[in-house]
Amino acid sequence: MITAPSGAGKTTIARHLLKAIPEIAFSVSATTRHKRINETEGKDYFFLTVDEFKKSIARDEFMEWEEVYPGTFYGSLKSQIEKLWEEGKAVLFDVDVKGALNLKNKFPDNTLTIFIKPPSYEILMKRLHHRATESPEKLHERIHKAQIELEFESNFDEVIVNDDLEKAFREAKIAVGKFLHP
Repeated sequence: MITAPSGAGKTTIARHLLKAIPEIAFSVSATTRHKRINETEGKDYFFLTVDEFKKSIARDEFMEWEEVYPGTFYGSLKSQIEKLWEEGKAVLFDVDVKGALNLKNKFPDNTLTIFIKPPSYEILMKRLHHRATESPEKLHERIHKAQIELEFESNFDEVIVNDDLEKAFREAKIAVGKFLHP
C-alpha cells in the first residue's frame, strides 16, 4: 500500500511501481468525488454517486471504505482485489492513511505499507496549491487532513521522503522488491 497526505506524490510513485514491477497490479478504488480532467473511469477510479456508494456499502462490496471528506467517500472494492488475486498478482493500493491502516489491520501479515512523506509541510502546501484541481474550500479540507495524516507516519512499514522523485522511485522499488522476494 502506498499512502501519503494529498500532494506528497503517492500516485506518481504508485504509477512508477506499476511500470517497473510486472508482478503487481493496481486496485482501482471507488469514489464519490468528481472526476478530474485527466482521469479515466475504471482506470483511475470508479466514480459513483453517494447513493450508489452507500448501496455498495450495504451489499458489503468493499474491503475497506471511508468518508474521507464530508460527502466524499473512497473505498477498495472486493471484486477488484479478488480479480487481481485470481490473476496471481500482488495488489498495489494507492489509498489514504486511514484506508491503508484499515487494510493493514485486515491483512497484518501480508501487507507492506509505504508512507510517502513530503520534504516539508511548506513544500506540501505549495504542491497542493499548484495542483489547482480543487475549489478553495476543498483545498482547505485537504490541507487540514494532510496536517493530521503527517502524524501517522510511524504506523507504516516504510517511510520515503519525496524530496527527489528519482530517489523516491528507487527506494519504493527496493522496498517492494524486498517484500515480494524476501
